[in-house]
Amino acid sequence: MMYKSQNFLIDGYNPEKLAKKYATPLYCYSYKKIKDNIKSFKRSFNSINHITCFSVKSNPNKILLKEIGKLGLGADVVSKGELMRALKSGIKAKKIVFSGVGKTSEEINYAIEKNILLINAESKSEILEIERIAKNKKKEVDIGVRLNPNTDAETLSQISTGKKENKFGISEKKFLELAKYSINSKHLNLKCLSVHIGSQILNHKPYQRMLNVIEKILKKMKYQFQYIDLGGGMGIDYDDKDKKLSFKKYNQSIKRFLKKNKSKIIFEPGRSIIGNTGFLVTKIIYIKEGYKKDFIILDAAMNDLMRPALYGAKHRLLPVRKNKKRSKKTYEFVGPICESTDKFSTLKKFQILKENDLILICDVGAYGMSLSSNYNLRPKAAEIMIKNSKIKLISKRQKLKDLI
Repeated sequence: MMYKSQNFLIDGYNPEKLAKKYATPLYCYSYKKIKDNIKSFKRSFNSINHITCFSVKSNPNKILLKEIGKLGLGADVVSKGELMRALKSGIKAKKIVFSGVGKTSEEINYAIEKNILLINAESKSEILEIERIAKNKKKEVDIGVRLNPNTDAETLSQISTGKKENKFGISEKKFLELAKYSINSKHLNLKCLSVHIGSQILNHKPYQRMLNVIEKILKKMKYQFQYIDLGGGMGIDYDDKDKKLSFKKYNQSIKRFLKKNKSKIIFEPGRSIIGNTGFLVTKIIYIKEGYKKDFIILDAAMNDLMRPALYGAKHRLLPVRKNKKRSKKTYEFVGPICESTDKFSTLKKFQILKENDLILICDVGAYGMSLSSNYNLRPKAAEIMIKNSKIKLISKRQKLKDLI
């Protein structure tokens, strides 16, 4: 993915040709980059006994899931729909972990029927409900219990999940109580201690603090968990300023932890596998002169990519066709939706643009299409994947007739 003769190429393809064939806005994924990311992740942690369960919520496209499954990953799911999608995509049940704070009785029942690897429980009520359903089915169900380690992930507050004020997991005191209950239950098999402290984490130190909390609890319990689920949250570089998470340092922290604890590790990466593999190709509809800045009005909007409006998240914007002329005015890249938060970025000294030019919004593989909506009754974009120099339409563009 690079510029060649002033034109940006995605795995050898000019986005102008892609836009002409599939229209805009358009999600485009690189299979090569997905494969490279998975190889890199496996290589970084190959000295650790582990299973990697891709976070389906980050991108649930069934074709992408099928490819990710073929490359050896399992799945972390948070709903019956995601579990069904993972199974339909060919991911083995024994490589699927069901997480999330609000599993319904129907979802728990379905997960037990499918005999998945683990159900990670997050409350006393949920544990009692799993036990009740298991008893009715005369089964023993493998579960994990999610601990809230009260660890600051040093990330955006909206995506922090491991502090005591967050809704996820349970306190150390409650964990010890529910672990004891689960161990003594005839219908529960406590296999896993689970944690997840947040998303888009760029520093290994929060993970180290998290591991310290886990080690302290294990010393108190003197119980051998088959699995320790460390969650995901590994961040990526969105704007060339983010410091990339050091897998090497995280790996070293885990290896030190495993010297005293011989459990198998579960990772739940999403963003670090799929985030930088996707582009959103969008066209400039209008350029509107404003006070001290020009509004670059794109045909992509917050319904296509919610992250900037939801979190104030940053994404690099690139012109498909490069030129050397710089604008003296600030450009604010916005969508057509009737919300002031429907904007992607405000940039100075960007190259001079004109209407109908194409713009690439980068690193949208995770939490892009999965957070999209039909707000303002806008149809969802098409998705394509480039694999082995061939283009595959992996999700058709919605039509207005399907919405009206």
